[in-house]
Amino acid sequence: MTSYAVVIPTLVRDTLADCLAALAAANGPRPDEMVLVDDRPGAAPDPEALGHALSVLGHLRERATVLAGGGHGPAAARNTGLRAVTTPWVVFLDEDVQVGPHWYTQLVRDLTEASPDTAGVQGVITVPLPEGRRPTDWERGTARLARARWTTADMAYRTEALKQVGGFDERFTRAFREDADLALRLLGAGWRIRRGHRTTLHPVRPASRWASVGQQRGNADDALMRRLHGPDWWDKAVAPRGRIRRHAAITAAGTAACVLGATGHRRAAAVCALGWAAGTAEFARARIVAGPRTRDEVTTVLATSVAIPPAATWYRMAGAWRHRNAPVRREVTR
Repeated sequence: MTSYAVVIPTLVRDTLADCLAALAAANGPRPDEMVLVDDRPGAAPDPEALGHALSVLGHLRERATVLAGGGHGPAAARNTGLRAVTTPWVVFLDEDVQVGPHWYTQLVRDLTEASPDTAGVQGVITVPLPEGRRPTDWERGTARLARARWTTADMAYRTEALKQVGGFDERFTRAFREDADLALRLLGAGWRIRRGHRTTLHPVRPASRWASVGQQRGNADDALMRRLHGPDWWDKAVAPRGRIRRHAAITAAGTAACVLGATGHRRAAAVCALGWAAGTAEFARARIVAGPRTRDEVTTVLATSVAIPPAATWYRMAGAWRHRNAPVRREVTR
């Protein structure tokens, strides 16, 4: 039988107990090892700190180990788990997913069917959306995981392949792009990655009104991706380019309007302000039309549509500067 381990980086969110309960209830051959990496800053490797979450594991509890991640992000946390396992396959799960009832059986089938040149087998992610109304902007963002390639929400990798390419790049300190970077390096080394049969649920977790603004930090990771994989990395990763160019144009127009107005160039300032307003309105409209159009959602979208363009532009520029001299990993071949 194929031997494997499960690694879960965690910030000990409320979702962790549900994740572990689903693993405890699933049918099929259980993992040889389970590693939970507590990635809260300053957290000690204390199983008792996870308390209730670990208690739901039942008989799996004796196979579970808790390690400290140090708060360096999910890429570093997964590497910590990778170094701790001894199995030929390691399966990475996010703490906010729930595996299906036959997940172990489906997983072993996925791994058994993998050809020798297959480095990874991705699980099938489903995101439940509300019935009877259109999803909110936040819900639509989560739903994109169902279509994303190489997402580590549920991804099995050969331990050998990961070690060959040096594991996850720890310069990606957020849960964004680190999975695509790893996949591109594995593909470049001659490995294959395919989609499997196992199914995993990814519920939409609650988020603050300003969560979409905070997500713009990911634009710094896009700058790192460009540095590591070239300007055409979007095509290589089959990733949506997003609105960064439009965000930059809107931000430039708004900044110019402020500067020109402050220096007495009122007519030019008015033209720039009109450009800023038109760009912001188009962005807000696109988000509102796709959603439920409730008062609360419209208020949230209008407020964040003003804040997102400058936030995205700032993080992209900051990322480009921070990673301007980032050493590119040497290409590895099998």
